[in-house]
Amino acid sequence: MKGGIDHEERIPWFTNASRTDPELPYGPLLRILDSQDDFVQLKATQILTVLLSSEKSPIQPQQLHPFLNTLALFVVNPSPNKRDIAVQCLEAILSRPECRKAVWANASLLGGLVDILRHNPTPQMSYQVGFCLWLLTFEQEVAEQIQKRFDIIPLLVDVAQNAAKEKVIRVIVATFRNLVSKAPQANLPAMLVAQLLPFAKNLSTRKWTDEDIVEDIQFLRDELSARFESLTTYDEYRSELLSGHLSWTPVHESDLFWKENATKLNDNDYELLKILIRLLNESNDPIVLAVASHDIGQYVKHYERGKKILTDLGGKTRVMELMSHPNSDVRYQALISVQRLVSHPWAAV
Repeated sequence: MKGGIDHEERIPWFTNASRTDPELPYGPLLRILDSQDDFVQLKATQILTVLLSSEKSPIQPQQLHPFLNTLALFVVNPSPNKRDIAVQCLEAILSRPECRKAVWANASLLGGLVDILRHNPTPQMSYQVGFCLWLLTFEQEVAEQIQKRFDIIPLLVDVAQNAAKEKVIRVIVATFRNLVSKAPQANLPAMLVAQLLPFAKNLSTRKWTDEDIVEDIQFLRDELSARFESLTTYDEYRSELLSGHLSWTPVHESDLFWKENATKLNDNDYELLKILIRLLNESNDPIVLAVASHDIGQYVKHYERGKKILTDLGGKTRVMELMSHPNSDVRYQALISVQRLVSHPWAAV
């Protein structure tokens, strides 16, 4: 980082200063993070990054948290320069486990980082944010929860598919490798729905200059092939539901599928039925709402006692509300489901 590593051998002069004064070297720098002068604030951030990333002993929370809170403000700042510096600083410190844990605990910092990826960043910024996410996914807790919290897998697939630079694809594939290796159960459903296996197969046919990416693509392709090969249509439906990304895949409109599997929505204390109802309550996507309404209708069509269960779980009220949704397909699917919910058993005989 510019302005801080021309003479690396001098860094210990600063980091060892705490032996004579516990206030040094961080106290004065942390205080000026609140400076109204952009230059002073940015320089303090850069110097802190150099010192923190070179620190021999574990970094203390009182040193780390104010620093990360400043980076969180930079990451969402309209100034590209501040965003850029924040991401550079994170790249430098995330090799340290205590920094990974602290960044993961800082929701606004993480959210800002993911948000950068959602807004079509430059190839260099895509790479740098991807690099930060890759480092973070070495933490078990991050690998287990990042998909659930940030819906990161479809976003990373999208970034990689549109990437022109090999290094962007390389860092995203390496991140996927961590997610599959460390927390398959948490990440495989979303990987299946985001079509990661066909994408990995496609990547394996391309020419790469970096050996690491070849090995990571091979690993991803083999792992996903092995894990997805044995899946039944029901497993795929379950994966789609767990991912929250419902779309009109053939399974939804197959009467045979619903005849054979409708009652499975009752398994594990109505786990999948509750997910369908949650999607109806929480999603703003008309396709998700239409498909979920349709599936509720199929469930009660093929499982007569499902009407009472659905009513008890609050699903019936929500489907009825959706009959006045602005989207015509949502209204139509909700109407069909409500008709099935209020029909009497002898009418279906």
